[in-house]
Amino acid sequence: MPPAPANPYLPVPVRVESAVFESEDRSLKTLSLSFLDPSGRFDFLPGQFVEFSVPGKGESPFGIASSPTEELLRVTVNKAGTVTRAIHNLDRGDRVGLRGPFGNWYPIDLFRGANLAIISGGFAFTTLASLLDYVLEKHSDEVGRIDLIYGARTPGMLLYKEKLTAWQANPRLRCWITVDRETPGWQGLVGFVPDVVARAEISPDNTYAVVCGPPIMIKLTLPRLLEKGFPRDRIYTSLERRMKCGIGKCGRCNIGPKYVCKDGPVFSYAELEGLPEEY
Repeated sequence: MPPAPANPYLPVPVRVESAVFESEDRSLKTLSLSFLDPSGRFDFLPGQFVEFSVPGKGESPFGIASSPTEELLRVTVNKAGTVTRAIHNLDRGDRVGLRGPFGNWYPIDLFRGANLAIISGGFAFTTLASLLDYVLEKHSDEVGRIDLIYGARTPGMLLYKEKLTAWQANPRLRCWITVDRETPGWQGLVGFVPDVVARAEISPDNTYAVVCGPPIMIKLTLPRLLEKGFPRDRIYTSLERRMKCGIGKCGRCNIGPKYVCKDGPVFSYAELEGLPEEY
């Protein structure tokens, strides 16, 4: 279990080592960050998130996209507001701050001895890419069959294209990479992620499913998994879109009695069924 940050209010200084656009429309950018002071470096597990601060602009929460085994920490940022535009303007050598890690993580201990289905759409693939890398590197002998279903609107919006190519060539994985509609030159699947889940030959026997994506994708995918026979306590998802301050003080992430930043962002479907439908 990663230790709690020594001072959750105080960002640690980090340096931008690279800043790369992921999408053809340049709305998604991945930044690789190094810790300026080794004593400020923190451990984390896939599914946790950080608060990324830009001096004079503010801070925003982002799921960690890199594996805990990597030297650099990565986040992928969707340009949508003042802070995210400031982050997109950063380049190699710029210094910013991180607070974290916050929240819980995907239940990796439960995955040992079981099969794993990773299902994602669009920009929400970040923490699931972290999970997949981590499982392949640290727990490959402990996890059985791994299925990856991932989709985006167009081929140019798919994240981590080099990784996708490597994963598709990995005999440990079965991959279903899809786009929403026919695109010239695209040779992969065409269809929305929930429909691909329905068609994919994924057995619920001794299998955990982890789902993260836009709210409508999650809403339509969960029933598909239930139709396949997945138990509710073996389906996990992340409510990372509801993250705000990270430490349960602002009250903006609560759903009924739960604070997503402290009790989540990772919940089982069984847990979510006991919460108000606003999630």
